[in-house]
Amino acid sequence: MKRVAILISGGGSNMVSLLDSMEEAGHPAQPCLVASNDPNAGGLAKAAARGVPTAALDHRPFGKDRAAFEAELQKIIAAHGADMICLAGFMRVLTAGFVTPWSGRMLNIHPSLLPKYRGLHTHKRALEAGDSEHGCTVHEVTPELDDGPILGQARVPVEPGDTPETLAARVLVMEHKLYPAVLRRYAAGDRTPVTLP
Repeated sequence: MKRVAILISGGGSNMVSLLDSMEEAGHPAQPCLVASNDPNAGGLAKAAARGVPTAALDHRPFGKDRAAFEAELQKIIAAHGADMICLAGFMRVLTAGFVTPWSGRMLNIHPSLLPKYRGLHTHKRALEAGDSEHGCTVHEVTPELDDGPILGQARVPVEPGDTPETLAARVLVMEHKLYPAVLRRYAAGDRTPVTLP
């Protein structure tokens, strides 16, 4: 049974989908921690209501000392005995010093069909490019931003009249299906990519 730490920065809708899926019988993973860099993140209360241990480590007092922030975060994760990390809307870019020890054990979900549109504002960029489809990707985390082996993708059509907001809402529905499907497979030792329509 893999022990999973989930890192969030906001409301944690992807976190909730992961927690709900890990409650299913026979799941190869269980949550051991939900942590946030924002003490006011709404997802912390949602996790606590499900009986999952939570922690908040405000990044702001660390200023530009990312290494010190990450060292404290590593201590918190280690104290909860995590085997894996799932980034679920965690809005801090992690350095190689944090990522490398978790190589092959850290996942992220990104709202684009990688390798397209790394970084921010993916829905706006897809619309501006005139793409006919958009979607989301779950990948292993490497020191390079939104890089690493792709473990799953889900696609949605871009519809006439779409705005970044309407497109984001349709992609989010698929995120909530894709991330749990990838975690279940990955925690069982299967890295075969998941593809959702």
